[in-house]
Amino acid sequence: MATFVLVHGAWHGGWCWDRVAPRLRAAGHEVHAPTLTGLSERAHLLSPLVGLDTHVEDVVRLLDTFALRDVVLVGHSYAGQVVTAVADRRPDAIARRVYLDAFVGDDGQAARDLLPEQVEHHWAESAAEQGFGWLVPVRKLSVLGVTEQADVDWLTPKLTPHPWKTYLDPLDLTGAVDRVPAAFVECVTWMRVFQAQGERARQRGWPVHELDTGHEAMVTAPEALSDVLLELAR
Repeated sequence: MATFVLVHGAWHGGWCWDRVAPRLRAAGHEVHAPTLTGLSERAHLLSPLVGLDTHVEDVVRLLDTFALRDVVLVGHSYAGQVVTAVADRRPDAIARRVYLDAFVGDDGQAARDLLPEQVEHHWAESAAEQGFGWLVPVRKLSVLGVTEQADVDWLTPKLTPHPWKTYLDPLDLTGAVDRVPAAFVECVTWMRVFQAQGERARQRGWPVHELDTGHEAMVTAPEALSDVLLELAR
């Protein structure tokens, strides 16, 4: 049986996997879904100093503290950067890394560098004008492909602004990450901000799975996503 570590993206917390984790556990797997520093129920720890390294350390400490091995490390959206850095630091603990509609960055690349130009401009402008220069305000869920009112009502109270520094910090890789097999899951029923990342994955020979849902697959298509993750774990 595998151990899943599910890492959420911007604005979210570990709770966003609550519709996926029970399905993975029912199949006999161990599941961890940490909330990254400064987000959601850990928003009281937010400061302008919280960056990519902070979030990488969150996950590395989880792996080390519980001596986790044979980990299927899943990162959604922004957390693709976290997954890449963690796998580079702890390659022997990771059996597979999975990018769920997520950034596929190389050494020296920041998340900001990987956004489409129009999206990057909007995020930078939002941080400057509404986020005091260091926060990215929560985006409208409809833009992310969440349309069911019950899903909107479940997500909205829990989402919090995200530290912009995490998008500015570049990856600092040794190359060890390349030893860890990878896969990509693209959500295709929305504006497809991560389409170029999926193409990058294909060019690298990674398996790429497409889900007919919006960006928040763990909320809007938990059963289909769970099936893909279980297949990748096998």
